[in-house]
Amino acid sequence: MNRIGGTDLEVFPLCLGGNVFGWTADEPASFAVLDAYVEAGGNFIDTADSYCAWADGGRGGESETIIGRWLARRRRRDDVIIATKVGQAPGREGLAAANIHAAAEASLNRLGLDHIDLYYAHEDDPTTPLEETLAAFDELVRAGKVRHVAASNYTAPRLADARATSARAGLSSYVALQAHYNLVHRDEYDQDLASLCRREGLSCIAYSALADGFLTGKYRRGRDLPDSERVEDAAAYLNDEGLATLDALDLVAARHDAPIAAIALAWLFAQPTIAAAIASARTPEQLADLVKAPDLRLSDDDLAQLATSTHLEET
Repeated sequence: MNRIGGTDLEVFPLCLGGNVFGWTADEPASFAVLDAYVEAGGNFIDTADSYCAWADGGRGGESETIIGRWLARRRRRDDVIIATKVGQAPGREGLAAANIHAAAEASLNRLGLDHIDLYYAHEDDPTTPLEETLAAFDELVRAGKVRHVAASNYTAPRLADARATSARAGLSSYVALQAHYNLVHRDEYDQDLASLCRREGLSCIAYSALADGFLTGKYRRGRDLPDSERVEDAAAYLNDEGLATLDALDLVAARHDAPIAAIALAWLFAQPTIAAAIASARTPEQLADLVKAPDLRLSDDDLAQLATSTHLEET
């Protein structure tokens, strides 16, 4: 287990992404994945009030509703840490105080909870003063409706400003950053966010940890593209750099006799600022490859081989 920032939240390194629940996984399939995840030792579930607004007929909140029903039927509340987000749901965009309070109540109702363990600002809202946003989050924490707050998709300057604003005003501060980070998408985080997280003692939760499925090895040059809702996003990595990364993953995976998806996740777990990486699964069979990752220990040679495959050699 890894501790998030300076909090009391101790989480399984593999965070289960809830973005497929109510989209490519219906309620029975979602329950099966959730059951398999906790049986494998997992305790960290990530969702958002906007999931799955992009699906046919989706309005947002479907994922939270399924998770809430699972929590109630399985009586697993004390076994898991629930993270959700505010700011992107249709009709609930932005981080104005009134919106945050209304969205939090709606998420609590859908999840069937009296508190959210980790509540993210889903993305920065430059139209709302940081003081207003952070004061609203602080009110939720003081009311016991949220344990800790965090940021998602913030730039380094805005995250630093938010932390400084909280410190000046004595408000609850962001304890973590959820960032787009994986072996083939490294530049933004490595260049400035990682150093900020180290300096501020923030944990990073990496999302899109498998690059929309590209790092599972299903996408290869000269091979028919798989039938997937994310095929266009994943296929964007079918270039020389992406293929070099797959080659390196193949070699490391062979040494460890492990799925390449597990190796890609294990690389993330080895990064010093990463507390967890988010990956989703539509079936328990897909999940089985992913839950092998926390037990893998990559050598320095493994890590160097994977890092240099992305043309971002450590200096």
